[in-house]
Amino acid sequence: MEFAAILDALGGIGDALTGFFDSFSQVKPIPLLIGMAVFVMYLSMRAVALFRTLRAAYPESEIPFRNIWGAYIAAYGFNNIVPARGGDIIKFFLVKISVPESTYPAVGAAFVVESIFDLTIAVPVLIFAFTQGVFPAAPDLPKLGALDLSFLSGNPQLTLFVVTGAALLILVAFAFLSRRVVAFWFNVRQGFTILRDPRRYLREVWLVQFGGWLLRCTAFWLLLDAFGVGGSVRNVLLVLGVNAVAALVPFAPGGAGVQQALLVTVLAGATGSVVAAYAVGQQIAIAVVAIAAGFLALLTIFGFRSFGDVMRAGKAHRAEEKDQRY
Repeated sequence: MEFAAILDALGGIGDALTGFFDSFSQVKPIPLLIGMAVFVMYLSMRAVALFRTLRAAYPESEIPFRNIWGAYIAAYGFNNIVPARGGDIIKFFLVKISVPESTYPAVGAAFVVESIFDLTIAVPVLIFAFTQGVFPAAPDLPKLGALDLSFLSGNPQLTLFVVTGAALLILVAFAFLSRRVVAFWFNVRQGFTILRDPRRYLREVWLVQFGGWLLRCTAFWLLLDAFGVGGSVRNVLLVLGVNAVAALVPFAPGGAGVQQALLVTVLAGATGSVVAAYAVGQQIAIAVVAIAAGFLALLTIFGFRSFGDVMRAGKAHRAEEKDQRY
């Protein structure tokens, strides 16, 4: 009886895999290619917003937009390879060396300005997504099979301790730096320059990011169509909600595990194998395009031959700045 049960289980797995690959083989190439092109346009709009924030902070400096674009694309590509958003370190360094006379605190503050839009748009998207009744309850998260979600939901006290500890460390680091470096807070305020003119911020940053967000919605709509799930406003907003949740637990590259586990659950209205193909396929498609575009940007704009070269150059640059300071 046990042997027969094992055979039945293996047969079920085989049927599931067959259904998955059948669905994957039926992907529509035209919507997929257009969706990827639109996604790169979305990243480019985000780069424009960052460029304008930096230009407001350093109005006297000549800032080449292609460098900011290359840094943004390269960072996004690297984030699809390494966990914990390691690509942001690359963006930090590449932007710093692209803006004459810039400082790391000011560049970091410019990144914070960029995140303001993300917060304002993520809240209504998450409210909509969670009111649809398709997201799993917290006790059911370990059943999804995503290591990130299983660990966090299974260890709430440890998770709270880690988050609180990280926040305290950041505050202590800021306080330490403010005592050691007199110009630190001045540089931070410099990165926030555009926020002192709300109309300019709205016009040059927020609305640009909103235009990019609409392109992102379009890209996901096309990808949903390409994989046979079906594009709709509701499905796109659910996907965006999943991405917002995945961004909170970025332990896997690109939040891959969390995204795939949640997508299979929230898009349960479609065939399981079709949703599984989409959950994996859209992640692979975005990762491949982002990595290829990021590597091309590194090679043609900055002259680096690999992501590792950028990391090593960043460490050397940071060490050189410390030597000059002291």
